[in-house]
Amino acid sequence: MTTAEKIKNLREELREHNYRYYVLDKPVISDYDFDMKLKELEKLEREHPEFDDPNSPTRRVGGAVTKNFETVKHDLPMYSLDNSYSKEELSEWEKRVERLLGSDDLSFTCELKYDGASVSITYQEGNLLRAVTRGDGIQGDDITNNVRTIRSVPLKLQGEYPPYFHIRGEIILPLDGFAKMNQERIENGEEPYMNPRNTASGSLKLQDSAEVARRPLDCFLYSLAGERLGVETQYESLQKANQWGFKVPETARLCQSLDEVMAYVQYWEEHRHDLPYEIDGVVVKVNSLYHQEELGFTSKSPRWAIAYKFKAEQARTRLNNITYQVGRTGAITPVANLEPVLLAGTTVKRASLHNADQIAKLDIREGDMVMVEKGGEIIPKITAVDFTARDPESEPTRYITECPECGTALERKEGEAQHYCPNVYGCPPQITGRIQHFISRKAMDIEGLGSETVELLFKEGLIDDYADLYELKKEDVLPLERMAEKSAENLVRGIEKSKEIPFERVLFALGIRYVGETVAKKLAREFQSIDKLRAAGKEDLTAVDEIGERIAESVSEFFENEKNQVIIERLKNYGLQLEISAKQLENTSEKLKGFTFVVSGIFEQLSRNEIKKLIEDNGGKVSSSISGKTSYVVAGENMGPSKKEKADKLGVPVISESDLLDMV
Repeated sequence: MTTAEKIKNLREELREHNYRYYVLDKPVISDYDFDMKLKELEKLEREHPEFDDPNSPTRRVGGAVTKNFETVKHDLPMYSLDNSYSKEELSEWEKRVERLLGSDDLSFTCELKYDGASVSITYQEGNLLRAVTRGDGIQGDDITNNVRTIRSVPLKLQGEYPPYFHIRGEIILPLDGFAKMNQERIENGEEPYMNPRNTASGSLKLQDSAEVARRPLDCFLYSLAGERLGVETQYESLQKANQWGFKVPETARLCQSLDEVMAYVQYWEEHRHDLPYEIDGVVVKVNSLYHQEELGFTSKSPRWAIAYKFKAEQARTRLNNITYQVGRTGAITPVANLEPVLLAGTTVKRASLHNADQIAKLDIREGDMVMVEKGGEIIPKITAVDFTARDPESEPTRYITECPECGTALERKEGEAQHYCPNVYGCPPQITGRIQHFISRKAMDIEGLGSETVELLFKEGLIDDYADLYELKKEDVLPLERMAEKSAENLVRGIEKSKEIPFERVLFALGIRYVGETVAKKLAREFQSIDKLRAAGKEDLTAVDEIGERIAESVSEFFENEKNQVIIERLKNYGLQLEISAKQLENTSEKLKGFTFVVSGIFEQLSRNEIKKLIEDNGGKVSSSISGKTSYVVAGENMGPSKKEKADKLGVPVISESDLLDMV
């Protein structure tokens, strides 16, 4: 068997297993076997870049970085839907449709209205060509790199399909995946995401597609768009899409009358919480595509479809009192403690009040009867106060002026909504929050040490900052509650092993405000050691790509603080990686510093990713789209003509792989 045949067979096999696992939910091999086959394919593709395929199963793991999401015009507009909230409004819509068509012989396709981010995906000759957000309906952002990582979106289709078409759908975040993401954020000392919809939408605009690949996004498809699609009805189009490999939920129903439509609506209004994802209504469409074409569109919406929106779930209950939480950064969050009430299938006892402005805006007071809404929100919110039930003796809420944990006077910076406790090194939740962030999975990833143990170590006076962790001995932690011999050994071993964590993650672990994973990587690559970073002025910092005044100021303040200076010196003495290792610095230079490259096509000597790494290792910047800021386009075989045209139009030099190698 030739290498080309082996690659082709592996790709087809992996696509089939991916389809069975993520679309049919009927896997036939283990995760381990799948991973082994994927690794084999990755190795072959690395060794034989001439067989590069943008829709290979290996592209699911991401890796492409999109700095600026290119705006793309939709071939066919993505209209929004008119809404209805009652059977009467649905009936009026049906009569309007019958009048326009001159017929009452209609059937309808009913589908759930998924609560996520709308997307249009284009396929050419069965290959995923492009994915674009809805945007304003006329144009949206090209998010192809990120959508490729979503396992339920086919990169290549199966069966017989139109040569060119668009399919519209909704990218969602299932509830169990959302809960796991939030649990991780809480463990890392970060604020939890507010709701699955916004998180799904935000995920699609992350610059690093590898980060998108780590998120449990899913995609439900619901509508074909294009010419000569080979289908006559909406219901048939869903069945066809399913045959081609798309994930089309089996909840869609063909209804012959408005009564059947309403039965479907009522069923799902009652059972919506049984689903593993969020919906906010039902979409009703005229089934015949011929009728749809006849009905056409208004300036905003299709005449042949309407959304029946479920009412946001609300409950009336008493606000017993308001308490205040202190986060890792000192941010104060007011919390409404409620008389327990059943809402959207769960008992709600608390709701976030966000900040002082929100409390003042709603004039919320302790003892009030309030309306609590869950709607699309996972964290309940108070939407209104029942002023008719208010005690005439009640007093307006006075927002606290001192930290509830340490008594320090709170501060509120101009332009910020939240109050902060400035007692960074003396406020207990801030101290433990920083240590919990330091040990988190994406930072130092210290095995055997969790948030509860951090609280216990602090309470027992064994640690006051994260540097203290490196002085802990087994005999120190053994007396702790629920700490056995083996657990104590694992904890100390985990702390010792964390000394191998590379500099960029140590920098992230320090918990400098506004310095997340991506910023930490940029700063580590630019300054290469903690000493050079500490010596950098604000001008040096803002000269780094995407580092603004706010981040620069925060970094400077961190290193100017004497306590932090002492902690850094201690971490150095304990042997943490506070500079980029010699191995990482091998084959690097600043020969390409100041130049921005776009890499396109198939290459002979190196893979596309290797070329990108070569550019970055030599100080250059890689962009995904050509603009006036592009210095060079590195072109291989099969470079898209549109990129060549754009480069010529902007006067951007197009160089070969050999030219680039000569430059470095």
